Amino acid sequence: MRKIIVHEFITLDGVIQAPGGPEEDTDGGFTRGGWTLPYWHDEIGAHFGQIFADADTLLLGRKTWQTHAEAFEPNPEGDPFSGFKKYVVSSTLKSADGWRDSTLISRDVINEIRKLKSQPGKNIVMDGSSVLVHDLIENDLVDEFSLHVYPLVLGIGKRLFPAGKHVNLKLIESSALPTGVVYQRYQLA
Repeated sequence: MRKIIVHEFITLDGVIQAPGGPEEDTDGGFTRGGWTLPYWHDEIGAHFGQIFADADTLLLGRKTWQTHAEAFEPNPEGDPFSGFKKYVVSSTLKSADGWRDSTLISRDVINEIRKLKSQPGKNIVMDGSSVLVHDLIENDLVDEFSLHVYPLVLGIGKRLFPAGKHVNLKLIESSALPTGVVYQRYQLA
């Protein structure tokens, strides 16, 4: 069975909202977007390379899928998602034509993702997608968390783990970057 690997940029207080820019996700009046920018290090890109080397599928919620589609369609040189099959979970999209090689999942989401996991292939990677990741965690569909933990507390924002969900994890890799970011990989214990 294929693994679902969740990759997130995350603060010490568990916030995953709008790591890439101020306008990325302003839901709930969030004004602290772009918080990862001062901490960039090439090792972060290297970690992405490791994750994607063992994957062939990307699973995203609508907002994250649209953000990625705007950045990577049409296929720019160096697109890290080139050759990946993409799945977007949305109840509002009518089509997944906005980004090549994409398929829309609009109903029976959990069962469709279970089917996807049971198909032959490499790992399935997910990032961002705060609503969808909560559904996957609640239904025990995540196999691994690959986290870049940033040395700051935002105090507000969307968080990785749903309130009240108990998850036991086992640390399988950890390394500190010169900018203060700590890369951590966890599997279910």
